[in-house]
Amino acid sequence: MRQNRSGQGELGVITVGERVTIRDVAARAGVSVATVSRVLAGNYPTSAASRAKVQRAAKDLDYVVNAHARALAGAGRKTVAVLVLDVVSSFYAHIAQGVEREAAKRGRLCMMFSTDADPARELAIVEMMREQAAEAVLLVGGVIEDEEYRQRMSRYAELLAAAGSRLVLVGRPAPAPHVPALVVEYDNEAGAYAITSHLLGAGHRRIALIGYRPGNTTGEARVRGYQRALTDHGITPEPALQVGVGFGGEHGYHAIRQLLEQCDGKPEFTAIFAGDDQVAAAAIRALSEYGLRVPDDISVAGYNDDPVASDVTPGLTTIHIPGEALGRTAVRLALEGTTRTSQERHVLGTHIVVRDSVRRLPPA
Repeated sequence: MRQNRSGQGELGVITVGERVTIRDVAARAGVSVATVSRVLAGNYPTSAASRAKVQRAAKDLDYVVNAHARALAGAGRKTVAVLVLDVVSSFYAHIAQGVEREAAKRGRLCMMFSTDADPARELAIVEMMREQAAEAVLLVGGVIEDEEYRQRMSRYAELLAAAGSRLVLVGRPAPAPHVPALVVEYDNEAGAYAITSHLLGAGHRRIALIGYRPGNTTGEARVRGYQRALTDHGITPEPALQVGVGFGGEHGYHAIRQLLEQCDGKPEFTAIFAGDDQVAAAAIRALSEYGLRVPDDISVAGYNDDPVASDVTPGLTTIHIPGEALGRTAVRLALEGTTRTSQERHVLGTHIVVRDSVRRLPPA
């Protein structure tokens, strides 16, 4: 027997501070939990007497409906889930903003998850969203895949499709050609090829590549674009000039220091292609600590066109990614599309934004 709010023993009431549950309401009203659920949902036929009992019990117990649980349990078909690596990066924030705005425009609830680049966590969340019957599940950005990951994600895509849902890959390729997923991406490799070619066109021949994550689908695409541009210009890529320590500012800072320490602070390169703008901004800071000026001594180019690209001095030449458009397009195609059993791929364009961080070298 539990104590009521006045301290008197009584069945069907609860102790002060104890959370009221739907079972408490059912016990107080003298009906089943299922009846309480139907009355509170308001979309099932119930007798007037039962409805009155439940409403009275809920009021007496100050019962508050768990709106989040109700949304998960009953509104899955109106839910769009988006999984990003983190919620602080402007790259992911712009895409997530596009997802949320388009979902809201179409009357959908948007649920956001941060995976912290953990494939196991990503798989677990996708499985949970499948169980909750989310209308679309969006995975944003690159990932490091192994064979087990590819097999499990392929299976989840098939299960989502069979249930009338959709796996949407935003800014990353599908794990296999047959996977029934919607792929909405930008031409990652072409962007890296274009920015490297821009540096080559400015007379640079020894171009360092820093700030990418080996094995990551995004990083590997940028490496391919960089290497292909060099090869097409008759230059053999040098492994010593490629430092793949990861994305983000901290990695960029350490990558530059690593390169400069190898040559006693006298760079053997004239330009840097940074894997993202945060890396590029950190590289500029590290170069200044060695007394090197951008672009007078070293030219620097980035990728993404994050806000930091226009905030640093000098302004950063970079590749613009249409982040918000990616998010909006992904939701629109996922909700409007009728095909669920085959793979679709849509590619958005990128372009170079020229600022002041690249200097044209005089002819040799």
